[in-house]
Amino acid sequence: MAVASSSTKPEFPWWLAAALALALAAALAIASSDLYAQVFATVAKGIGITIFVTAVAFALASALGLGIALMALSGSQWLRQIARFYVEIIRGVPILVLLFWIAFAGAPAFVAAWNALTAPLQSAGLMGELLVRDVSLLWRAIMALTIGYSAFISEVFRAGIQSVERGQIEAAKALGLSRAQRFRLIVFPQAIRMILPPLGNDFVAMVKDSSLVSVLGVADITQIGKVYAAGSFRFFETYSIVAYIYLILTVGLSLALRALEQRLRRQHQE
Repeated sequence: MAVASSSTKPEFPWWLAAALALALAAALAIASSDLYAQVFATVAKGIGITIFVTAVAFALASALGLGIALMALSGSQWLRQIARFYVEIIRGVPILVLLFWIAFAGAPAFVAAWNALTAPLQSAGLMGELLVRDVSLLWRAIMALTIGYSAFISEVFRAGIQSVERGQIEAAKALGLSRAQRFRLIVFPQAIRMILPPLGNDFVAMVKDSSLVSVLGVADITQIGKVYAAGSFRFFETYSIVAYIYLILTVGLSLALRALEQRLRRQHQE
């Protein structure tokens, strides 16, 4: 059986050419049709909210996930068990269910608990006005995505950190580097090459899952499209535009992340 040589030239990305042709055809249809242009102009108002929710939630989820990963790799059995408990419980709950729980149970409970704890201090004049009256639905959605994705991202960080050879860590320890210095100078720069591809996949997935915030009435792409379609009865046109916008966002991000990954690989080989 003939085996393809490793030096074979990479295949031409016909899928990308087809996708670009489809995107161009859709853009021409939008430009030439007053109806599609109106739908696009309306739905596009939600792009800013979608990007904001995704960017903030992903940044917070990455920070929280890194903390959970470090707990899972710590020398303390208690910290490892807490991290494993968090990851398994959160990963076992669907994002939509978690979104509802945070929005309608978790956030009100947090507000009530915070106000109950700070009320005596405010009455005694030890603290300023710290009463929290409510948490907006936008931030409830961001909190839900943060918590939901942090469990998956923590496993990405943990696997990447564990991929670094133990001998290099021992050599750094022998040189007198502290634990923080070993992580910052030795472990993380090497682990990031393993972490970046799955982390990028999680980011693209969060762009799509951000559409779930529409169930709370947050004015993202999906919510605006849903309201427009319900009022105009133009369901085919509206949801075609919604799908088109999400495809542009996700495919564009995937290509950018793939280019960054290849650049890091070339730098490593050099």
